Amino acid sequence: MTKADIIDAIAAEAELSKRAAGEIVELVLGEIKAALQKGERVALTPFGSFVVRQRKAREGRNPKTGATIKIPARRVPAFIAGKSLKEAVTGRNGGAAHTSARKRRT
Repeated sequence: MTKADIIDAIAAEAELSKRAAGEIVELVLGEIKAALQKGERVALTPFGSFVVRQRKAREGRNPKTGATIKIPARRVPAFIAGKSLKEAVTGRNGGAAHTSARKRRT
């Protein structure tokens, strides 16, 4: 699914023009980006959260020459899926069967 597909779906569902739906999507994405730039966590309960993680500096290799290079520390965006998203993808509904199976083993 692309951003255009999301805009089309929102426009149809909310009975908005594609232009208005596109502006809403752009505003939401802009707010998420701005919060992450500030280092803030963006929680979209129960969908998931966007966070900024710090990667440590490390050594790497130039694949062409094999020479060792220093890769500097940097901040990277990450997404942590929420419970309902995980359940929707895995097909589980609440994890009751999974929890009871775990209890039987102990």
